[in-house]
Amino acid sequence: MFEGLFQPTHLLLILLIALIIFGPRRLPELGRSLGTAIRDFKQGLTASGSAPGETPRVEGNPETRTASDSSPAKVNSQPQ
Repeated sequence: MFEGLFQPTHLLLILLIALIIFGPRRLPELGRSLGTAIRDFKQGLTASGSAPGETPRVEGNPETRTASDSSPAKVNSQPQ
């Protein structure tokens, strides 16, 4: 059904329509900004330092607890 969806004639037609809509002066600027956006996005993904699917590391000491965590809660069982 979708065989040959993007044939060279289809791509030329899309380019021609984009040229008519945006004009010859603006089209290189749009391509440049699109390339910059894709490059920045890829750098942002690799700058995080973790691989996809890897759980992030939590900074700090896991042994530290707050006072409410270390002492059991006192429950008053008598009605007032």
